[in-house]
Amino acid sequence: MNSNTFSRIYDPNRLLDTVKERLGIDNDKALSRKLLIAKPVISNIRAGHVPLGASMLLGISESTGTSVDELRRILGDRRATLRLSFVRATPGAYR
Repeated sequence: MNSNTFSRIYDPNRLLDTVKERLGIDNDKALSRKLLIAKPVISNIRAGHVPLGASMLLGISESTGTSVDELRRILGDRRATLRLSFVRATPGAYR
């Protein structure tokens, strides 16, 4: 992977396109089959309607053999830590 792939701008399309390239896949339908994700989910991620979550990053990591850190750099995720959406940050925050 070259340094041109990394960016400081959050772009799920760049990540999905890079994964397709690495897996030798031509289209999102084949990508959805490989990642075991419904095609509409990929379309919604591309359109910005659904975030690309931690569980999906883990699945992509397992499918491609690429570290989650590298996937996050490709994605443009600049957060210091990966946050899981189902974990409460502060006890009692959602009461």
